[in-house]
Amino acid sequence: MSTSDTKKPTLVILAAGMGSRYGGLKQMDAMGPNGEAVIDYSVFDAIRAGFGKVVFIIRRDFEQAFRDFVDARFANAIPVEYVYQELGDLPDGYDCPAGREKPWGTGHATLAARTAVNEPFAVINADDFYGRDAYEKLAGFLAKSAGSKASYCMVGFRLNNTLSDFGTVSRGLCTTGDDGNLKSVKELTKIAGTADGAENTNDDGSVMKLTGEEPVSMNMWGFTPDFFETTNEKFALFLSERGQEEKSEFYIPSVVDEMIQENRATCAVLRTSSAWFGVTYQEDKPHVTKSIRDLIDAGEYPEKLWS
Repeated sequence: MSTSDTKKPTLVILAAGMGSRYGGLKQMDAMGPNGEAVIDYSVFDAIRAGFGKVVFIIRRDFEQAFRDFVDARFANAIPVEYVYQELGDLPDGYDCPAGREKPWGTGHATLAARTAVNEPFAVINADDFYGRDAYEKLAGFLAKSAGSKASYCMVGFRLNNTLSDFGTVSRGLCTTGDDGNLKSVKELTKIAGTADGAENTNDDGSVMKLTGEEPVSMNMWGFTPDFFETTNEKFALFLSERGQEEKSEFYIPSVVDEMIQENRATCAVLRTSSAWFGVTYQEDKPHVTKSIRDLIDAGEYPEKLWS
């Protein structure tokens, strides 16, 4: 395998929490005409956008199956590394509570890549389809970030284009300033579409009305390596406050939001013409399959991604 080009950004793919709800590994589900999964299109888009390496964050219990999946497809097309999200990988002085089984969330998962990444990097979900333009916008920003600190970005998608007809979804609701930078991001965990937009059911049972036009985070972020140090610091504080909760999660949007409020970072919101889609529920799969077919027919992707 060729050595990665450290002048190019790295793509970090969060796959540790993607074991299927329906059996097998969800990110391996065939969506394209030749058995391609969503993750195939993500790597394909990343390569042509100029990323130099892919780092997969996985769990050890499906390591071999996942490696076999990658090796049979694109391991020869771009350098690939694997790191592991593990419950016991905690800051010094902290231990995993007895009986904890739920992963600590996307912020903790991203920390697993700290030993494999020394250049500007993107973070995405393994089973979300983001689109060519989104990767190009992200790669363009990161290519200019080498040597910078705390100059981050995210790709913002229109809320109504990210909902499911089959249940509620979690999204990071974004507020931006006149300069196009993120002012705040709030994780909403129970968003559903309505006749005139959308709404979120808050933890206390109250309802937040939304227009559906709001920009939201779909966990497509761009960071410089200093993000690891700050995130580890924030994770230690999270564990002090909520580490004993059985299902507490440490989210990337929460880390970024705190850094912005503390004036420790800026985060540009990159608007994209790409349409996001993903399989939040099994019933979403036909829509994803059709959307990929439409993009192939429009010439956006070849009929077969890998030779």
